[in-house]
Amino acid sequence: MAEAHIPPFFIETIVVLSAAVIAVPITKRIGLGAVVGFLAAGVAIGPYGIGFFNEPERILGFAELGVVLLLFVIGLELEPARLWIMRRDIFGLGTAQVLISGFVLTLCAMLFGMTWQVALIAGLGLALSSTAFALQMLQERGHLSTKYGQRAFGILLLQDIAIVPLLAMVSILAPADADVQGTSIAIQVVTVIAAVGFVIFAGRYLLSPLFRLLTASGGRELMIAAALLVALGSAGLMSLVGLSMALGAFLSGVMLAESSYRHTLEADIEPFRSMLMGLFFMTVGMELELDLIVANWQRVVVAVVVLMLAKGVLLWGLSRLFGSSNSDALRVAVTLPQGGEFAFVLFATATAASILPQETANILSAVVILTMLLTPLGAVGLDFIAERMKKRGDTSNKIESFEDACPSVLIIGFGRFGQTASQMLISEGVSVTALDNNPERIKRAQQYGYKVYYGDATRPDVLKAAGGDNATLIALCIENDQVMKQAILQIRSAFPNAALYCRATDRAHALDLTRLGVDYQIRETFESSLTFGRKALEYLGLPADRIDEVESDVRKRDDERLAMQLAGGEMAGSDMLLQRTPRDKDKPDNPD
Repeated sequence: MAEAHIPPFFIETIVVLSAAVIAVPITKRIGLGAVVGFLAAGVAIGPYGIGFFNEPERILGFAELGVVLLLFVIGLELEPARLWIMRRDIFGLGTAQVLISGFVLTLCAMLFGMTWQVALIAGLGLALSSTAFALQMLQERGHLSTKYGQRAFGILLLQDIAIVPLLAMVSILAPADADVQGTSIAIQVVTVIAAVGFVIFAGRYLLSPLFRLLTASGGRELMIAAALLVALGSAGLMSLVGLSMALGAFLSGVMLAESSYRHTLEADIEPFRSMLMGLFFMTVGMELELDLIVANWQRVVVAVVVLMLAKGVLLWGLSRLFGSSNSDALRVAVTLPQGGEFAFVLFATATAASILPQETANILSAVVILTMLLTPLGAVGLDFIAERMKKRGDTSNKIESFEDACPSVLIIGFGRFGQTASQMLISEGVSVTALDNNPERIKRAQQYGYKVYYGDATRPDVLKAAGGDNATLIALCIENDQVMKQAILQIRSAFPNAALYCRATDRAHALDLTRLGVDYQIRETFESSLTFGRKALEYLGLPADRIDEVESDVRKRDDERLAMQLAGGEMAGSDMLLQRTPRDKDKPDNPD
């Protein structure tokens, strides 16, 4: 009997998946969210749990790709114009947060007895929050598009940019020749600018034609591969020049935010992002050194409390200073008080440069992980307070909930029918998102000024990325009856709260749509045919009131015949087709 062969990493994969499947539902059930579940699962299977993974750093590099893909997806949702609107939050509030928090935490570190060099690295490193952790929390709660969510994201984005000068600071503090340092930094700055410029140029002018070519080939697998290539390729380029990989992926996402393919790209990337983000948090949990925390528990507890309180108070105060309401400022404060994953990078670099002692770096890393674990408790506590205030009816200091997105319409199929239907909505200022799966039709529509995205009506993940969850109404204006039927079943399951309006190709199709329970259906030529008939009667000399009577009667008989056909089949009510509209003299007299 042949010996069974187990593929590499097979057992490890089973263990990781099992730990996640057990831990995540439990933490979500008690209101702590999926992130804490992944962290707890990592602790359980790591060196200080059952000890299955003794070298978590071996998989950390792979798991960090989850952060890269997360920032790529976030970038897809932020058009450059919208990013420009956020510049005050990014460069104003974000810079103030890093500098002021870094200064305060540096002073606190010096009170712990650290030298000013070590305290400076510790303070500025701890001033950075966790992009992966905070954005995952905001997405889980559906708060990323809110005012406070966007403000928190602006701060996180500046922090991602700040890692570059902070790493340069480590090089300056490290003992080396000053002239060599100056030259090295100057070269690095030029290289960074060139790399960022290339990513922006490629995203702006090269990627959309590439995706158009791949779409024409008809292979969804190619689109997925291309999306991963763009996200990881731009991240790799930024990493080569010393920037954050996540920042590179974010830039490429922003450049594709105005592309017609953004929603499909987001849907294709999402499964990979979700799995890798979970793996990232599990790896962070594995790296929590419990024996080090026990040996230094007093220092660790004080550091955790000081860090979260100091950052929380400063975030609240700065957010208020930059125009946030009290409730939004509080939400920012409880979302970003933790240390971040980029602190690990800074501490490791400082340790390699012989500035930061290894034991101190390990304690600081443990503090960062513990603050990640504790952050959801603050968010849950704030939600609890808000709910209690709501029940008491206290409106004076009530935590304001974020505003729901304005009503919007999702139009699927942007041919002649979809374009004409959209004009009524656009003319009233209704938010319209249009999807089509024909690249040439999308290109033609864009020539007339329409913004149309590539997407498949039968893929709920694409419709979700396009805003299906927030859509008040979904209009199916596609031409293929079978595709429409499949789309209706998917939409009813995925978006039960959205009204469903459908274009019917003919009478038989209208009957099918009625049986499927759509909210409204109309035959594509019905209204235009009645208008045509009205004009013909006008030319023949009939008075307007008689034409109104005829149209009303035809509509009435059509509705009655549809009801009869639903019950008795296609030929039911056929005798009604040739009936004449009664005149006043033909109508029975009404009794006195």
